[in-house]
Amino acid sequence: MANHSIISEFQLLGFEIFPKWEIILFIIFLLIYILTVMGNVIIISVVRLEPGLHSPMYAFLQNLSFLEIWYTSTIVPKMLRSLLWETSTISYNGCMTQLYFFVFLGATECFLLSVMAYDRFLAICDPLHYTVTMNIQSCTRLATGSWVIGLITGLLPSFLISRLTFCRSNQINHFFCDIPPLLELSCSDTSVTEIIIFVLSLLVLFTCFLLTLVSYAFIIMTILKIPSASGRKKAYSTCGSHLAVVIIYFGTMISMYVHPNVNVSSELNKVISVFYTVITPLLNPVIYSLKNKDFRGALQKLINKRHVQPSL
Repeated sequence: MANHSIISEFQLLGFEIFPKWEIILFIIFLLIYILTVMGNVIIISVVRLEPGLHSPMYAFLQNLSFLEIWYTSTIVPKMLRSLLWETSTISYNGCMTQLYFFVFLGATECFLLSVMAYDRFLAICDPLHYTVTMNIQSCTRLATGSWVIGLITGLLPSFLISRLTFCRSNQINHFFCDIPPLLELSCSDTSVTEIIIFVLSLLVLFTCFLLTLVSYAFIIMTILKIPSASGRKKAYSTCGSHLAVVIIYFGTMISMYVHPNVNVSSELNKVISVFYTVITPLLNPVIYSLKNKDFRGALQKLINKRHVQPSL
């Protein structure tokens, strides 16, 4: 990598356009980060400790919660530092590493969200065969496949950008090492790199998004056939939360990466990036736990056990 770059480190400019708001933004993002990590740790712990939640749906949710912790931790700590010190430096290799983990974890989340939609499709549209189709082996294969494909997906963009030359400036007008600002900063011909990353983003994002939408189209058609209003309400509550996360995540990611050029406002890029790097990881524990009756019951059961044991 060093042979292809004169610059040894970058400066992350962060949110310099809001100089008077940096302390407020720091406090807000720090609180969101703490809540995100704590919320996802609680989900993992409750699902692990409560036998009643040992099902494919919650196994996928554990994977998603584990991913969200690392996904937001890849981005937010550096962002918090840039808010405190106005500019935050990151080494060249550190920047490429952050870029790789961002793409790897982001792609993995796309695949996991699609797998979770497929799981809900089987549970609602084919409940009689659900336990056979979505057994432990199938669940493990789908979860493992999501991680492996995401791991591989992250390699190509990171490799292509690491081969570019950075010799003009070392200031990245963003709060992390993202693809568009790095392409804009390079003094190499980035046309081929842009096209390859565009095609890869198109394949991953649109394929996962379309598979998810198809699953939900069948789910909605099945729900409409349920005769009882209470049954329809329960089915909608099961899938509505997941669909909300999917729309926010895929919508912002597609608007950010599925375009053939990078001539988009840097400040607009930052705002869009906040949604899928900060907001969505927080929505995961909020939506999947607070709005889930079974999870709330399991959490309350564990809390009651904690209170009973000392008195005994």
